Amino acid sequence: MPLLFKLMPTLLALALLAGGGCARAAGAAGDAESVTAATAHTVEEGRSAGIPSEAQLQAEAGTAGVTQSHSRGAAVFQQDEGHWWRTLRNGPVTFYGGWLLSVLPALILGFYAVFGPLKLRDAPTGRLLQRFTVRERVIHWITAITFVLLALTGIVLLFGKHLLIPLIGHGAFSWIAALSKNVHNVAGPLFAVCVVFMFVTFVRDNLFHKVDLAWFANIRLVLTGRKHIPSWKFNGAEKLWFWGGVTLLGVVVSASGLVLDFPVFGQSRQVMQIASLVHGVGALLFIAAALGHVYMGTIGAHGAFQAMKTGMVDETWAREHHELWYEKISRQPPR
Repeated sequence: MPLLFKLMPTLLALALLAGGGCARAAGAAGDAESVTAATAHTVEEGRSAGIPSEAQLQAEAGTAGVTQSHSRGAAVFQQDEGHWWRTLRNGPVTFYGGWLLSVLPALILGFYAVFGPLKLRDAPTGRLLQRFTVRERVIHWITAITFVLLALTGIVLLFGKHLLIPLIGHGAFSWIAALSKNVHNVAGPLFAVCVVFMFVTFVRDNLFHKVDLAWFANIRLVLTGRKHIPSWKFNGAEKLWFWGGVTLLGVVVSASGLVLDFPVFGQSRQVMQIASLVHGVGALLFIAAALGHVYMGTIGAHGAFQAMKTGMVDETWAREHHELWYEKISRQPPR
């Protein structure tokens, strides 16, 4: 108790100071409220008369204000470039991208219905050859699973408000969109690493040779099973997928995705908007190309999926699909 009496004057002084501060803050708040009300009244009168306020004109002109944030462009309340970004993203990118991902699967299924899968002309011999090692298959499947996650979540983020909100409402879509965004942001850097591993692992067998020109010249006959063109370990279409899809589009979507995923390196909003458009267009083309790759690797050619699943292919399959590669490894002991 004596200690409390000794501290009482100090506590009273602090209370008085706090009370005075609160009073001044309340007065300032009252003044600010009066100014805000007056400003709002003036702005409302201007709006009624069709006259934009000075603050509105400055905001629309992209004038920089004052902020404590050190991010680039943080002081700009309204960015002009955001208009054309939104127009392009919600316009051509979404419209044509939606048609691409709708029509292409239908064309692939139509091709399958007309021509069916590529089948072996001769009966399997039962002698197996190793086509892919365990390391190659692990890298491929990690990349493939990551790609599928990114494709599905990316489609939700780009088309969800047009397709899912009318079906499930805003509340349910908000949960799906938030989950998709987090999965997309986490899987993106992993996919970038996978692209590097895919390139290092398979680049040697994807170098082009003269025989690939003959494959491209007869691609229609080859895909419909009416002509056989010898090829090395990968044919012309597989090499085109490797260089155009995995390598080129893989680098484009990975680099633009990292710009969006880590906005802490001083990139401006305009740079991120450009990266967003590049990322969206690149991803749509990547998904479209992947549909063809998935088709040929599953139902489009008998035995193709087994090669990446187990790493082994029948001797007949190797000879009929990749004759030059078969001749190269045919001296290896059968398994």
